[in-house]
Amino acid sequence: MKYRFGIDIDGTVTCPTSLIPHINEAFNSQLTLDDIKEYDLTAALPHLEPNEFYNWFRGAEPKIYAASPVSENAKRILNDWKNRYELYYISARGPQVRDVTFDWFAEHAIAYDHIELIGTHKKIQAAKNHKVDLFFEDKHDNAVEISEELDIPVLLFDTPYNRQPIPKNVIRVYNWLEADEFVKREFSNVGV
Repeated sequence: MKYRFGIDIDGTVTCPTSLIPHINEAFNSQLTLDDIKEYDLTAALPHLEPNEFYNWFRGAEPKIYAASPVSENAKRILNDWKNRYELYYISARGPQVRDVTFDWFAEHAIAYDHIELIGTHKKIQAAKNHKVDLFFEDKHDNAVEISEELDIPVLLFDTPYNRQPIPKNVIRVYNWLEADEFVKREFSNVGV
């Protein structure tokens, strides 16, 4: 039996800076990743009405996702894992970007067993339904809730917007190389 990994896409498989050039262009700003201290991006754009940002994002979403760069080492590591583990991507993206998402995985040749676009940040039920053994996430509250509800480890990819304290079962990693080391240490006892 293979271990099954639940994997967030945006800010985890894709580079956490993916949105920033699009935001800067649309709103004539000069944001960097270090300026994003909260997951809610409107906090970094206080001069905007919240609906202004969300309306823009809904229209720009396909273009942003299609252009998102892969996080450093993610492709190599995920593809190395494909024969040893089941890779279940569980994303807050909605069904309206299904084709863009599957095209992105094909274009970048990133392995997967299943991709689920749930349209909400509440990933507990999907993770529970798929019986994942380990989750990869960049959103702090998701990482904490998944680890506590499912009693599984969650690797939290460090960013300026998720640096709140974490419980024992949430492990902060700074890159995919550290994630791979954790997997080798904790999930290597099941062979191909």
